[in-house]
Amino acid sequence: MATIEKFEDMEVWRLAREQAQSFFALCSGSLRSDFELRNQMNASSGSVMDCIAEGFERSGRSELKNFLVMAKGSNGEYRSQLCRAADRDHISNQMFAELCMKNQVLGRKLMALIRYTQKSKYNGQCR
Repeated sequence: MATIEKFEDMEVWRLAREQAQSFFALCSGSLRSDFELRNQMNASSGSVMDCIAEGFERSGRSELKNFLVMAKGSNGEYRSQLCRAADRDHISNQMFAELCMKNQVLGRKLMALIRYTQKSKYNGQCR
């Protein structure tokens, strides 16, 4: 963690940002009219990157870990919502498979970072 100076340097945050941007691109299709699902997907995809950022900006290892766990939960929530979007024919099977694969990669990387944080001597940012 010592070489990472800001949350924007974190690979998991960048992947979460890409996921949120991918969601935004979906909103131009039929998902645009499914307001409730669209709003839930916007919230969960944004929550992943926001939790990573908030955890990084806090001052302790346990807080970072807790926010990474929340980010992982939001990531799973978003994948479940992708399933609903596919079931409602808002996205193609190919798009669903691609987005789910990227989502699962992000989930694995978040879990690896959670495990690293648990074992690390990192105690937060110097303020």
